[in-house]
Amino acid sequence: MQINRDQLFRASCLSLLVTSLSFGIRAGILSDQGVRFHLSGSEIGTITATAFWGFPLAVIVGGFIVDIIGMKKLLVGAFIFHLIGIVLTIFANGYWTLFASTLLIGIANGTVEASCNPLVASLYTDNKTTKLNHFHLWFPAGIVIGTLVVFGLDKVLAGHADVKPYWVSQVEIAVMLLPTLTYGYLFSKLDFPVTERVASGVSTRDMYKALLNPLFIFMIICMFATAITELFTNQWIGVLFKTVTDNAILILTFVATMQVLGRAFASPIVHKFAPQGVLLISAILSALGIYLMITLHGEAIYFAAVIFGLGVAFFWPCMIGFVAENLPRTGAVGLNLMGGAGMLAVSLYMIFMGGYYDNLMAKNLPAGASLDAYRSAAPGTGLAKSFDAAMSASGPEVLKTTLVIPVGLIIAFGGLVLYMRSRNKEAVKAAAL
Repeated sequence: MQINRDQLFRASCLSLLVTSLSFGIRAGILSDQGVRFHLSGSEIGTITATAFWGFPLAVIVGGFIVDIIGMKKLLVGAFIFHLIGIVLTIFANGYWTLFASTLLIGIANGTVEASCNPLVASLYTDNKTTKLNHFHLWFPAGIVIGTLVVFGLDKVLAGHADVKPYWVSQVEIAVMLLPTLTYGYLFSKLDFPVTERVASGVSTRDMYKALLNPLFIFMIICMFATAITELFTNQWIGVLFKTVTDNAILILTFVATMQVLGRAFASPIVHKFAPQGVLLISAILSALGIYLMITLHGEAIYFAAVIFGLGVAFFWPCMIGFVAENLPRTGAVGLNLMGGAGMLAVSLYMIFMGGYYDNLMAKNLPAGASLDAYRSAAPGTGLAKSFDAAMSASGPEVLKTTLVIPVGLIIAFGGLVLYMRSRNKEAVKAAAL
């Protein structure tokens, strides 16, 4: 069996690109789908959260079976789920079909993570965090590509009288088919290594003991917060800033572009500050970015997006990389529990904030007003203007609530930096004896 490391890495990046396209394109059409199918903010939040339910389900189950069935079979399964979910989204006709298609895509996305995180760690055992950053840059890259596809097709197709609005959304979703078919073909042809834990001979019993390490449990808790800070804010940008700028989806593009650049040039940053130092810097910039998005107005919001993007750029890969480097005995299960925990937290937060957003909207509209009637009102009418005003007031309140999370992370990662510094000093002393 011949392992082609470079081809496996490229195919992994392509599968993650599909995962991120599902986030970027869905974020771009979320508001239009809400109008088309007369969905409330709570229903939109539930549909969005469904992808985050499927993800932890797949990534946790995948983490426990990847050592048994191998990474190749998992990735072929991801391809099948992606393909069915995308086709079902194209032909969606209401809440339940959107719910089902989003669930399938979430399962596919989680299966990609369950396979590719341990795959990258196994391929690059001497440079895990840097290569995980390079791998995970394709998530924000896909968001950039996806949002630009949505923005471009909206401009090109929506202006034609014979093109119905929902056709535009269907074309935008169909864009994901090409990279999906490509990565499915590549993975079906390539040979795979065993996971790093299996290769190093760590027993299953020792792996489970490592999962009870207090440091690992601490990182799981922090993963809840880093995932919410990054993914909730990104997924709801189109909704929260629709009335702030005519091109709200471009805010997400700015954020994702900063993430791509940060992860592409992660190597010197990670080597200088170590994963825990980078996480502390990320928490500070994320909190500052959300604060600026709340307080700035007009075109200045794009500056806030740049700061926020730099903040969340390193969260996911450095969280995974920290565990891969400092808790390697947790194996693929440890890496995938991290990802599953993050997505589970986001799904629950999505549902909570969807209802919270509806309540805020209700408070900012006349008493007894029908949210659906205001949401579906023709542009320029009094109802539409009132709805826009309510959105302008409600969006910052959602972000104010979310700001508490990265502020807490500053304290947590500050403590982690001090702990790791002390642990490393003790390790140096022990080695000298």
